[in-house]
Amino acid sequence: MSNEQPLPTFVAPAHSPLTQHLPYQLTSLHVIIRDQILFLEFTAADKFPRLNRWALAQLRYYMSLLSNNSNLRAAIISGTDKCFAAGAELAEVSVLTAPQAFDFAKLGQSTMQSIERSPKPVIASIRGYCMGGGLDLAMSCHVRVASPGAVLGHRGARLGILTGWGGTQRLPRILGPQGHSIAMELMTSARTIDAREAYTLKLISRIVPAQSLIEEATKLALRANAVTNL
Repeated sequence: MSNEQPLPTFVAPAHSPLTQHLPYQLTSLHVIIRDQILFLEFTAADKFPRLNRWALAQLRYYMSLLSNNSNLRAAIISGTDKCFAAGAELAEVSVLTAPQAFDFAKLGQSTMQSIERSPKPVIASIRGYCMGGGLDLAMSCHVRVASPGAVLGHRGARLGILTGWGGTQRLPRILGPQGHSIAMELMTSARTIDAREAYTLKLISRIVPAQSLIEEATKLALRANAVTNL
């Protein structure tokens, strides 16, 4: 018999007991547990959540919770109506020392790996922009659904940088052998794509009206969980 205590039905807002990284605290995370699904919603005052060190550590904490608690069946990650996630907080990155920057890259990689390797399904629910590290986050999820107005891309090439969080490897794998040249183009040209093109490329699995996105993601999470538990 399990010694685990049932998780609460509703928790919001909630944060893991981790040190905050001020002053780059523009992003917050609201957490709801409902029907044994972990809903992780990034928010920001300007509606463009950034994946700073604090946000990445939060994600990794909750992925550990998802993996290790039998009362949780799946997770859904979402952002605001304007942006799923806008990538790293460049104001924070710009002041990191070389060792700190190296640790930041490793934190991003380990966070994405914790999502990708989760034994339970993790669904990305994408509205608005999904850029840079935000796209890395979405690609580390097992399933991606998006609203018609979603815009996806890696804009780092315009800044002379490429992602260090696994996107250069995941994007070609997701697009498949026929999509390798497109993956290279997207990484090196900073071109963005809309939801329709992302669906054609199989980068997302379906396009859903924005008002129904979480509902559809919930259905997919429960179905995926049922399959993985056969």
